[in-house]
Amino acid sequence: MTAGVKTIIYPVKDIAKAKALFTALLGVEPYADEPYYVGFKDAGQDIGLDPNGHSKGLAGPVPFWHVDDIQESLAALLGAGAETLQEVQDVGNGRLIASVKDTDGNQIGLIQDPTA
Repeated sequence: MTAGVKTIIYPVKDIAKAKALFTALLGVEPYADEPYYVGFKDAGQDIGLDPNGHSKGLAGPVPFWHVDDIQESLAALLGAGAETLQEVQDVGNGRLIASVKDTDGNQIGLIQDPTA
């Protein structure tokens, strides 16, 4: 089961320039501002800037579906023909992410937030 697409990650080459651009676009300061990730929250969306995204194979913005069980969702996608791009990993505070490429080469991200 999903809670929909709530996060979009953009691979960026110059995180300072990208941060300035998205600050201007969204009109809010980032909630996370680290050398490895800058995150914004606006209108129920989480917009992330990843300066390492290109080296991870991100070719453009990637939608991340928020799921209840990332292992189950990943297995279902792989069973339907998707190819793993990033295995499940904890990115901090129990938040798990993974990504796949569908049969047309589109990237799909998965996020499982920690249970309360």
